[in-house]
Amino acid sequence: MHKWYVIQVMSAQENRVQKALLEQLSHQGMTDYIERVLVPTENVSEVKQGQQKVVERRIWPGYILVKMIMNDDTWQYVKKTPGVIDFLGGNSPTSLTDAEVDEILKDLEHKQKSITQKHKFKPGDTVKIIDGVFVNFVGTVTEVLHEKGRLSVSVSIFGRETQVDDLEFTQVEEVSEDAIANE
Repeated sequence: MHKWYVIQVMSAQENRVQKALLEQLSHQGMTDYIERVLVPTENVSEVKQGQQKVVERRIWPGYILVKMIMNDDTWQYVKKTPGVIDFLGGNSPTSLTDAEVDEILKDLEHKQKSITQKHKFKPGDTVKIIDGVFVNFVGTVTEVLHEKGRLSVSVSIFGRETQVDDLEFTQVEEVSEDAIANE
């Protein structure tokens, strides 16, 4: 019976490993044993150079899922594929439970249909400006324009609140409340 296994692969090699596993199935006589090879991805919206783009991002870098019948031949076939490090569980890989697989597949289906924002800034968030004239100032996000990749931040300069408009997402980083308390 086919079960799902997690395979650790070299980071950034997930698609290449998936392709190699699938291309050699018929040549190696594995078509009945390996049913599916899955690289979990999601669509992420990000703004680069003023342009909004949707890119596919790996959810678990360095890992892929394989639905297969585990035996010595299939274990060797997967292990000898270039880019594969090991099965999760090493020499005695444990398959995922049906409940785990159902949850993962449902989550992947949802993530494939929707678009996630790379930067999740919202009004009221505390951020630190890391680039530009106001570098190292900590302030509060007052407005977010996801489609333009820009936001406005209110910072305190000499005891007065000053609005810094038109900052790119890449010019700020989120600051935790703990970090502010320690300063």
